[in-house]
Amino acid sequence: MSTEALTVAEPAIDPSFENVWDELVWRGLVHVSTDQQALRELLGGDPITYYCGFDPTAPSLHLGNLVQLLLLRRIQLAGHRPLGLVGGSTGLIGDPRPSAERTLNTPEVVAEWVTRLRGQVERFLSFEGDNAARIVNNLDWTAPLSAIDFLREVGKHYRVGTMLKKDAVAARLNSDAGISYTEFSYQILQGMDYLELYRQYGCVLQTGGSDQWGNLTSGTDLIHRVEGVSVHAIGTPLITNSDGTKFGKSEGNAIWLDPEMCSPYRMYQFWLNTEDADVVTRLKIFTFLTRDQIAEYERLVAEEPFRRAAQKRLALEVTTLVHGPEATAAVVAASEALFGKGDLTALDAATLRSALEELPNAQVTAETTVAQALVDTGLTTSLSEARRAVAQGGVTLDGIRVEDDSAPVTGGLPGGVSVLRRGKKTLAGLFVSPTAD
Repeated sequence: MSTEALTVAEPAIDPSFENVWDELVWRGLVHVSTDQQALRELLGGDPITYYCGFDPTAPSLHLGNLVQLLLLRRIQLAGHRPLGLVGGSTGLIGDPRPSAERTLNTPEVVAEWVTRLRGQVERFLSFEGDNAARIVNNLDWTAPLSAIDFLREVGKHYRVGTMLKKDAVAARLNSDAGISYTEFSYQILQGMDYLELYRQYGCVLQTGGSDQWGNLTSGTDLIHRVEGVSVHAIGTPLITNSDGTKFGKSEGNAIWLDPEMCSPYRMYQFWLNTEDADVVTRLKIFTFLTRDQIAEYERLVAEEPFRRAAQKRLALEVTTLVHGPEATAAVVAASEALFGKGDLTALDAATLRSALEELPNAQVTAETTVAQALVDTGLTTSLSEARRAVAQGGVTLDGIRVEDDSAPVTGGLPGGVSVLRRGKKTLAGLFVSPTAD
């Protein structure tokens, strides 16, 4: 299956499932939940209102959040009404991390991040039709509430003993850092969110990561005590690689959804490098491919793993979902051109630069020789090794074989860059300035 021949899957419910709950289970999206039979009946019945919250503790969402965004969309496609909550108040606090207290950001920074995250959430939901999405901000109902009112109206329903047993709190209590009252109270704020959304919109389901289960049940318990009704929660699994390492990290850097923080090219390469053992699971969670389509890729992984058809489809689908078809087409073209399957000179400058930033690279001048550039980029360890590589015919600059190791680099590609290659697969980027400093 060639990438060029593929049509990206439009978000849709897989028709092979009678109930969206069954699809969520098959895709591996349910790690923990309230009553499963009740949830299946709920999601298979009349439209309900459900929500997921996103805290602005960074200027962008990341791949862990993408699991929730796509879950929101899947349930909306089944006819239900999503609420995307961006936490203008909870973002000022931050949910407890396992190791230490969060650094509190200023209200101005949090407000700016609320706006940015809201725009990201909106891209994944539909705001049209009978089950149109709605974006809410918990600062709207938290800011007017005095501390006395908060303690009297909400705090009285919580028991400290129960709060201490929550996993996130217990982990911090057993650490050297301990936990402040500020972060200890986070679960009350999230519980209050669910209560407020239940009262305002009739919201009866919250989704989140399974590591948030204590905060999710804070809301279900509060509503049961205050309103006397049972509402629901779904905790998705924390995604790790087959070797147990943390998913969504690339050389220590998170894969952000903001293209300024993580280029579309880098995101595409991240998915393209998925291990065979992980790729089918990733297709289930991060794409809208059907069960039959994924079964075919599972067969290809088993029978023709060298083609990496599943990885190419995964990279195409997710990059398109996050960055759109035009940006994805540009990074596919760049990826292929860098490895000799396209015209480097036809690439747009921004995409080419972002691609070269992911390779070994160096800042050079137009007076730098090819031999020196090989050393500067780490493709060779010495000038003598660089000269031998050129003499053996194994070096190209911008796709043209280098005959003279003393020839200057050109920066002749769009954006004033060059691509240096040693052998068939060892590449480096050159960012060429006109003259020496």
